[in-house]
Amino acid sequence: MSVYENYLEVEKKVQEACKRAGRNREEVTLIAVSKTKPVSMIEELLPYGVVDFGENKVQELTAKYEVLPKDLNWHLIGHLQRNKVKYIIDKACLIHSVDSIRLAETISQEAVKKNVTASILVEVNVAEEESKFGVTSEETEKLVEEISKLPNIEVKGLMTIAPFVENSEENRLVFRNLRNLSVDIAAKKFNNVTMNVLSMGMTGDYEVAIEEGATMVRVGTGIFGERDYSK
Repeated sequence: MSVYENYLEVEKKVQEACKRAGRNREEVTLIAVSKTKPVSMIEELLPYGVVDFGENKVQELTAKYEVLPKDLNWHLIGHLQRNKVKYIIDKACLIHSVDSIRLAETISQEAVKKNVTASILVEVNVAEEESKFGVTSEETEKLVEEISKLPNIEVKGLMTIAPFVENSEENRLVFRNLRNLSVDIAAKKFNNVTMNVLSMGMTGDYEVAIEEGATMVRVGTGIFGERDYSK
């Protein structure tokens, strides 16, 4: 299967999940997660109007940004170190992985310097897995409120990385809890906070995530194939 054929398969499942949930297909952004994959594989998708790509590492995002068309939407979905913020502040359309006020302050400072407004998501470790980044559900509202006071930064919503499970149904509650949390926070009407984005669901469970309200799903393996981390 070519990358584009894989993409079409995923797209079909996205459409079916939207249908089951009674949602419009337009409500869900399918992010092709191209981390560790060569530029040539991304280029296979460009003729078909695919514009949303996700990267885990700042260095890889900036390298691809330099050589690919400038009308693509780059999503930084991996853990972000504060000393790397300056490299992507004007390149990433959305930073999915903000999990501390210190990181948010750095993003705000760099955005002010570059005269841009940074769009971010707060990463929530809903399942409270020790191996994952993110704040707990209980800490989320307080962090969002603190970030809302910073200049040149907007909280667009929440993101989670659900546990790796064999049966995607096991993650349904994780996704439902994140959605409920976003609804609660939206009701507080903080400045610079919209809660329109729910980034949740990956190759193994994006259909369930869509059924539970995901507005962005991050699919890598399902589109680009397995990754070889030995390189």
